[in-house]
Amino acid sequence: MKKINIYTMLAMFLVLLFNTRTNAQIRLSVNIAPPALITYSQPVCPGDGYMWIPGYWAHSPEAGYYWVPGYWTLPPDPGMLWTPGYWGFVGGTYAWHAGYWGAHIGFYGGINYGFGYFGSGYNGGMWRGHTFVYNTAVTNVNRTVIHNTYVDNHYAVVNNNHYSFNGKGGIEARPSATERQYANEQHYHATPDQRMRHQSAVANTSMHYNNNNGQVKQENIDHEHQNYQNFRQQHQREPEFKPMQHAVPMNRGGGRSRGGRR
Repeated sequence: MKKINIYTMLAMFLVLLFNTRTNAQIRLSVNIAPPALITYSQPVCPGDGYMWIPGYWAHSPEAGYYWVPGYWTLPPDPGMLWTPGYWGFVGGTYAWHAGYWGAHIGFYGGINYGFGYFGSGYNGGMWRGHTFVYNTAVTNVNRTVIHNTYVDNHYAVVNNNHYSFNGKGGIEARPSATERQYANEQHYHATPDQRMRHQSAVANTSMHYNNNNGQVKQENIDHEHQNYQNFRQQHQREPEFKPMQHAVPMNRGGGRSRGGRR
């Protein structure tokens, strides 16, 4: 049995300490770096109120890394925004920091996921009351169907590369004072629809890095969107995928519950 280096143990402890302070959720860690982010086309927004979830590399012990294509989904409550998850490299391992819903966009590793998620914040749209308005400068919206839109080309791109992780060898960004403040707010878990998207992707072997070597074709991504519809029809009645009546808290942040329903 290999002995664990004391410095490695200290580094791992500091990672856990930092993420406990920021209410982040580390779900898993692996010893191999995630592949570079891929280039793909954003599907058109299906209707009012839908939020964009950018594509990312996920990991499972059985499949290894696999691509979860970006998709549109409804938020658990009006006014909520999605902070994407990200991989972080510290202490010789790559740890996954789960994404979450909340009142503000938090730190997501400085990763440029595109389509408004350019490394910090979100430029793809904003809430005005209970209506979400879309920035058509960076999001694919049919303005003959959705009229709550605007155009804003004045946004900053934190980085312009395809790195998929934060830390040495990737994006060495740190959370700003504002992002650290947002980390202490109440966060909410991914919705059943998001979990279903994740499960559909891992079930599709064309999304697996071992099969595509990190080169996921657009036609396979388009096909995965159809696979999801089939997966949804087959599994939507299962307990873990039943629709939520309200957002599910994932920490004990200082923010108040949404909508006064709890």
